[in-house]
Amino acid sequence: MPSEIALLESRALRADHLGRLDVLEKVKALQLLPDGLHVTTEGVAQYFGVHKEAVHSLVRRHRDELTSSGMVTLSGSDLRGPDVVKTTTSSEGAGESYPQRRRHQRLFTRRAMLNIAMLLRDSDVARCVRTYLLDTEELRQGQVADPRFDGLDRRVTNLESSMAQVGPALQELGPVLQRMSLRLETIDHRLDSMDRRFDGIDRRLDITQQVIGAMSVRLTDVVEDVADIKRQLHLKAPRQRRRKR
Repeated sequence: MPSEIALLESRALRADHLGRLDVLEKVKALQLLPDGLHVTTEGVAQYFGVHKEAVHSLVRRHRDELTSSGMVTLSGSDLRGPDVVKTTTSSEGAGESYPQRRRHQRLFTRRAMLNIAMLLRDSDVARCVRTYLLDTEELRQGQVADPRFDGLDRRVTNLESSMAQVGPALQELGPVLQRMSLRLETIDHRLDSMDRRFDGIDRRLDITQQVIGAMSVRLTDVVEDVADIKRQLHLKAPRQRRRKR
């Protein structure tokens, strides 16, 4: 049975326990980002009750191991996603704070956080996680091995590994969805503008039809008046001829 010191010193032993993600929630509640997959550096520091510089230091010493466990570093256009967190800094001499975007941001999956728990020495929460891991491992080894549970454990581990890859994909998809949303809003505005124009055209057509109807009535009256004048002239013509005779 490995000891806590062995777990701190051996990457291979830590890799054997990376599938036990349930331990994190059993020791302390996690505060995940809206994507439900990642935790920021501040969230990791808060979970383990340490300063975030301790997390930065741990990342510098074990970057490759944590990256293989699902840690990602976002920069550039990746920071435009909906789940990227803004930080607040103070303006020099003004004593006021205002939000600024980070130049880069590091995100951790549950698997990466469990990896940190097996590396972080000066944290009571990390020690509790390691103790829980070792105790449950001892219980499992004391029980009769069941191949059905071994297969299930492998499936859960594979599923968790797949979930760790979903986060970066969602981060890449975020800006695309945002651009599509803006385009759809632009199309909606244009359609509304066209509807208003069509309404104006309909009103003008109604007015034109009313004018045409009025002109038709007037033309009918004029035609009738002309017909009356012709009849009157036709009746007067014989009388004038008789008078001339």
